Amino acid sequence: MSISGVSANRLELLQIAKAVAAEKSIPESIVLEAIEEAMQKAARSRYGSELDIRASINPVSGELTLTRNVTVVDEVENDSTEMSLAEAKQIDPKTELGHVFVEELPPMEFGRVASQTAKQVITQKVREAERARQYEEYKDRVGEVVNGIIKRVEYGNVFVDLGRAEGVIRRNDGIPRENLQVNDRTRAYIYEVREEARGPQIFLSRAHPKLMSALFAQEVPEVYDGIIQIPTVARDPGSRAKISVISNDSSIDPVGACVGMRGSRVQAVVSELQGEKIDIIQWSEDPATFLVNAMAPAEVSKVIMDEEAGRVEVVVPEDQLSLAIGRRGQNVRLASQLTGWTIDILTEEQESERRQSEFNDRTKVFMEALDVDEMIAQLLTAEGFETAEEVAYVEPVEISAIEGFDEETATELQTRAREYLSAEAAKLDARCKELGVEDKLLELPFLNLSMAVRLGEAGVKTLEDFAGLVPDDLRGWFESKDGERVREAGILEKEKLSSEDASAMIMQARVAAGWITEEEYTTMLAEQAAEQEVSAEADGAASDVSSEVSPGASA
Repeated sequence: MSISGVSANRLELLQIAKAVAAEKSIPESIVLEAIEEAMQKAARSRYGSELDIRASINPVSGELTLTRNVTVVDEVENDSTEMSLAEAKQIDPKTELGHVFVEELPPMEFGRVASQTAKQVITQKVREAERARQYEEYKDRVGEVVNGIIKRVEYGNVFVDLGRAEGVIRRNDGIPRENLQVNDRTRAYIYEVREEARGPQIFLSRAHPKLMSALFAQEVPEVYDGIIQIPTVARDPGSRAKISVISNDSSIDPVGACVGMRGSRVQAVVSELQGEKIDIIQWSEDPATFLVNAMAPAEVSKVIMDEEAGRVEVVVPEDQLSLAIGRRGQNVRLASQLTGWTIDILTEEQESERRQSEFNDRTKVFMEALDVDEMIAQLLTAEGFETAEEVAYVEPVEISAIEGFDEETATELQTRAREYLSAEAAKLDARCKELGVEDKLLELPFLNLSMAVRLGEAGVKTLEDFAGLVPDDLRGWFESKDGERVREAGILEKEKLSSEDASAMIMQARVAAGWITEEEYTTMLAEQAAEQEVSAEADGAASDVSSEVSPGASA
């Protein structure tokens, strides 16, 4: 913007206002207001800063008028801008409180200093108007992909000229190893527009997962029209990505449509993202099927899901292990991000060894607890019994139905199981007393003696001790040690508590301890139930599911 001296004639003032408004894309009235404010400031420096001087410009003729305003008040505090009612009545007997006397001032010539001051005022006012215009224009454009030209690169941050504004791609939002140069043209995703004192900040990203969704919407008409949807995207920017796709029209193959004829559509996105390889995965309502698809290109033999813990074990053939994990764990990491499940990968041999180990451990437990030989213990284990409690309290027919067993055998096994449990309970009770676990803690309805012993051994011996815990203390947590993610065991790790169960146990202890009221706890449960109801539709409900391989497409 270039404004010469403020001593311009009337037509020049209007021409300046129109030129600046057009250049900065702001209303001409705002520029005229800025000039008026500048004139007022210059006039006050000439006539006295304590005076209430107003400047106005006729938007048609460009004529400038300077006036001095004096307000009639009951009690005068500033005689430069106010006068008493008695003094005003000497001028006009009909004057009332609040009346403003307007005195027109003669035209004045502005000196060099006054002109420079006025120019600064106009420049600042126009800059503020331009910033306000930019914010209003871009605040509702979050989620769009915009084109721009690189203006400058500073300390890894890339500043992009968007035409009517400037955006920034911060170092963490760029694609690693992408070398953007000044005057290069680029496309980026607007993920935040923030109003700050120095002007609106438009934050752009080349690494955001939604950039890929938006690019596919530009390249694939079916995605743009909503026929094909992209529910989830997982990216390792600049290296590899996985996207899931689903078609609302059964006649359209979503994977094929996104790949395009001879890969033309997906290659256009790959080229825009500096060669980032893209796996296009068929989305499925069945979590197990979706997980198998997400692990492509690796072949999966079986998935075993723990819905409460949000974890899944993926079993693969030995020759598929490295492919399933990917370079530096990339494939399994992206599959985990895409599906929202924590994925553990096992080979078929590892899974077989683990199952055999579990089988042997349970067999030994039954041999010791029920005082039976190995064959009977193995039969119980093979039928799915895991603990002596299950044997003791199931319907007798479930035991007698096992091949080689009869009612007498079932009754004897249940009697031995109950005797064993009674003896163990006595031992645990004695151990609780030895540890000093208080009775109030034992009265909590969800605690059994085995859990109470583990709590006591961890130093949790009173109701207040338990009420002061957090869910991770019970369930376990992960920590970073020497750059590695290490699992720390929880006090009640064996119970495999969900986060919700652990939280509920602690909250009940706080109610029992008097830290919160029953009403507050009920309100909290209602709020949690409402949140779970919202997310329930997105959650799958499957356990111990095996699935065939469903291939994905990649570029």
